[in-house]
Amino acid sequence: MSLKQNSLVKQQESNTFSGFLTSEGVKKKINEIVGGKDGQRFITSIISAVSANPELAKCEHSTILSAALIGESLKLSVSPQLGQFYIVPFNDNRNNRVVAQFQIGYKGYLQLAIRSGYYKKINVVALKKGEFINYNPLTEEIETKLINDDEIRENTETTGYYAMFEYLNGFRKTMYWSKKKMEIHATKYSRAYAAKKGYSFWEKDFDAMAFKTMLRQLISKWGIMTVELQQAFEKDIIEPETSDYIETNIDKEDIKSDPTDIKKDFFESKEKE
Repeated sequence: MSLKQNSLVKQQESNTFSGFLTSEGVKKKINEIVGGKDGQRFITSIISAVSANPELAKCEHSTILSAALIGESLKLSVSPQLGQFYIVPFNDNRNNRVVAQFQIGYKGYLQLAIRSGYYKKINVVALKKGEFINYNPLTEEIETKLINDDEIRENTETTGYYAMFEYLNGFRKTMYWSKKKMEIHATKYSRAYAAKKGYSFWEKDFDAMAFKTMLRQLISKWGIMTVELQQAFEKDIIEPETSDYIETNIDKEDIKSDPTDIKKDFFESKEKE
């Protein structure tokens, strides 16, 4: 291979996300932030996540890393199979670019809640047709008649959602939403779901998004907010007003800040190197 060809290959490799991530400057910064021992694990997990979603490869590399660093700071796994958090591609219309953003899954909220050490019990479930009898919002007592056959229950239509937690000190809180109420919420906070184009995560896995919504509502209103839970609520970017959701299997619900600001100093310092 000639010197010119070799230079071209190196340039092409550096333009890929794996090339960006394994460049000396970025690896050095990752090791400083994540830690030398965990640095390679972190790099491997992000490359695997990007490989599993071709749309992510089109995102600005720094935004992918930024989203992943949020999850890493919360000690959550980026593995889609675990469902703790996701890196989601969006078209940033205002700046004419494609960016990756962080979104926590309901299993991520459960992990953070359990990790706090305050909870004796915490649960969120879908109630099936015929199971719900009554819910008293004053006493927060629910009356149900659950279907005993798991296979039949799995294939029965969902009509509502119930979430609860109980702290070690005995404090207990519960909440019930009908599916109709959840659909109104989804339509209000998700443009992709309201558009009914078939690609939003609300449409692909309504129950998972409903579980997340129930946990967000329950914990944010009545739960003890640890530092990690506060960070998760603040960084869980849902649907930016200046961006369009790119077809994948994750959707957004609302927005409070821009995750591309996370580790801003990291990227600015890299540009100066």
